[in-house]
Amino acid sequence: MAVEAKVEESAAQEHPNKVAEECGNGVLSQPKTVEIEKSSSYREESDFLSDLKEFEKKALFGLKSKIEQAILGNSLLKKDGSVKQEEDIPKGGKESDGSLVAEGEAKLEDETTRFDKDVSLWGVPLLPSKGGEATDVVLLKFLRAREFKVNDAFEMLRNTLQWREDGNIDSVLDQEFGADLGSAAYMNGIDKEGHPICYNIYGVFADEELYNTTFGTEEKRGHFLRWRFQLMEKGIRKLDLRPGGVTSLLQINDLKNSPGPSRKELRIAMKQAVGALQDNYPEFVARNVTETLLKYIPAEEIPVQYGGFKRENDFEFSGQDAAVSEITVKAGSTVTIEIPAQEIGSTLMWELMVLSWEVHYKAEFVPSDEGSYTIIVQKSKKMVSQSQEAGPIRSTFINNETGKLVLSIDNTSSKKKRLLYRYKTIKSSSF
Repeated sequence: MAVEAKVEESAAQEHPNKVAEECGNGVLSQPKTVEIEKSSSYREESDFLSDLKEFEKKALFGLKSKIEQAILGNSLLKKDGSVKQEEDIPKGGKESDGSLVAEGEAKLEDETTRFDKDVSLWGVPLLPSKGGEATDVVLLKFLRAREFKVNDAFEMLRNTLQWREDGNIDSVLDQEFGADLGSAAYMNGIDKEGHPICYNIYGVFADEELYNTTFGTEEKRGHFLRWRFQLMEKGIRKLDLRPGGVTSLLQINDLKNSPGPSRKELRIAMKQAVGALQDNYPEFVARNVTETLLKYIPAEEIPVQYGGFKRENDFEFSGQDAAVSEITVKAGSTVTIEIPAQEIGSTLMWELMVLSWEVHYKAEFVPSDEGSYTIIVQKSKKMVSQSQEAGPIRSTFINNETGKLVLSIDNTSSKKKRLLYRYKTIKSSSF
């Protein structure tokens, strides 16, 4: 997935290249040419080894070492019993196929061993000692998706390879899905920086027959997901996975006439698609969806399914209470948000959402009376990006004494984070 620019007019379907050129990196509310300055947060990071920071180089070398050991040790993927342990084989005996097994030795399946050593991802070999610059580019995607945490990036890579193996994703390019979904999303042209463009036309699902054909049953939704993975695989085929090459896609979403969030089947399918794409196609996003929309639309007016705060029939935050504030959490720093509680029995309500990857957050109630104890409302927990998922975190607390609620957001990563939040106090009528 990639930049998702909102196009309100049907021109996206009639003249896709023209719309791509006109919308650039932003959002159009009407079909007119606009020139949008690119935010520094949209800069694609260099994949040249010489441009990496020292801790990034160290992480890359560490990940390559773990992968090399796992591949040579034949432990990168689950083998479903294909690697036999010593106790499973009679010493000095014979296998079921009649082959002799030396005493005290375990037999490794040749095909399995060969598979691990030849394992590749998007046509790029993953065995570092046999790989090259493209191997580094792919591994850097997993590292950046996990803030250069080697163990996390390694597990993400293993999970992706296992997901592809279990779902036979490599075969999806050869699968036929029919022409019905061709109008819902397609690749067409490149942007000014060479990114292949994918157009997503959600309005086609307003057609009841196509909607039911696509999302009516779990089996049909599974068919839709494989079709969407095929489109992603086709897009990746157009990339140049080498340092300095175009290594990500740009996606434009035409939201005109798209079914609302009340359509349960569509919501389920899109959540599954977004989750699978985020988990298994790291850093193929040329632009961040929510950040793009936030340049033009207040967060409180962006629906949760597009990474904002707006929920359907939400009566808790409305009017002046709906406004969302933003704060930057610098790398390696902590910020606090204080919610005053001046009346006993009030309900304190707040919402938080972080853009990009994770931070840690906790909530404590600090009484005004110095003799009272601080109450832990929320223990420190990991908070990941809520974009296109369930929306921001929403919590409440009722105070039994005056004081303040303190929200602490800790950013342990090497990059600054954008935190969006809002809160309100509901006074109790019983006090």
